[in-house]
Amino acid sequence: MFVRIGILTGGGDAPGLNAAIRAVARRAFQLGHQVSGVKNGWAGCLEEGLIDELTPADVRGILPMGGTILGTSRTNPAKEKDGIDRVIKTLRHHGVNALVPIGGDDTLGVAARLHEAGFATVGVPKTIDNDLAATEFCIGFDTAVGVVTEALDRLHTTASAHHRVMVVEVMGRDTGWVAMMGGLGGGADMIIIPEFPVSLQEVVEHLHRRRGEGRDFSIIVVAEGIRMPELSRDQAGEQKTDAFGHVQLAKVGVGEALSQHIESATGFETRVTVLGHLQRGGSPSSVDRIWATRLGAAAADLLAEGKSGVIPVRRDGEVAVVPLREVVAEQRRVPAELYELARVFS
Repeated sequence: MFVRIGILTGGGDAPGLNAAIRAVARRAFQLGHQVSGVKNGWAGCLEEGLIDELTPADVRGILPMGGTILGTSRTNPAKEKDGIDRVIKTLRHHGVNALVPIGGDDTLGVAARLHEAGFATVGVPKTIDNDLAATEFCIGFDTAVGVVTEALDRLHTTASAHHRVMVVEVMGRDTGWVAMMGGLGGGADMIIIPEFPVSLQEVVEHLHRRRGEGRDFSIIVVAEGIRMPELSRDQAGEQKTDAFGHVQLAKVGVGEALSQHIESATGFETRVTVLGHLQRGGSPSSVDRIWATRLGAAAADLLAEGKSGVIPVRRDGEVAVVPLREVVAEQRRVPAELYELARVFS
């Protein structure tokens, strides 16, 4: 069966997206199919002129590149009038009869609806938040954790020199995977994540205990999505949301609010570092490159086999295939055993 496979990257960018695009395309070419690139996420399926053919030359040399050669957006066609039907109509108009959307829960939720509407769709898991169910790997997570770990290594020396408390705000939205794994890797003294809330008083007591034990500096990693009652007034200012209803957490400023409260409550000199989009940028790690390649190639294979409504994932260190709906059914959250492990080093 002749197939023209479309490739789309939606939501936040992540290191490893280009590796996945390359893998889908190269495998598709090997199987004798043609490939089109959809520009700017789902927006490319709602506007004219944003779907172009990809050639082998287009995907040459992109393995180590960050970002995505296709561009991305947080456009949600499900919020548009007849949005899903318009997406399918546009794809078919361009000769695309199968699609590989690479993204997180929002992008893959739309992908599942495309499948249910009768359009051949196979997803690839991507999100630095690492919060997709049913998979042990999401493109971009490993690189983001590496950025946090390196930042903490650097902050340890300046925190020690000035005897300061350093608050490091990291991404992760409603889960604490980046904070937890980056904090463990970088030797954070306290990790605050949405899954296990703490009060400002607990933070203050932790800092006083460390000073009492002769440890005159501290590194606190805080996930951007935490909700601490004492900071609620500071966090209530900016509540702008995207097309999928998510609050833009970068504008909430939990790290800055926590830093100010710590300094006020303890008298300890406190500074905040917001890593922000540094976690999304730059060249992907070898882990992200390799697994983006394995899952991207598997997605092309699945479409060539006539499969739809599924997604290749990493499970027990191997490639497995699960329904699209399974990976977006719930969030994968940090387990208690990891949180308790981090507390050993506080």
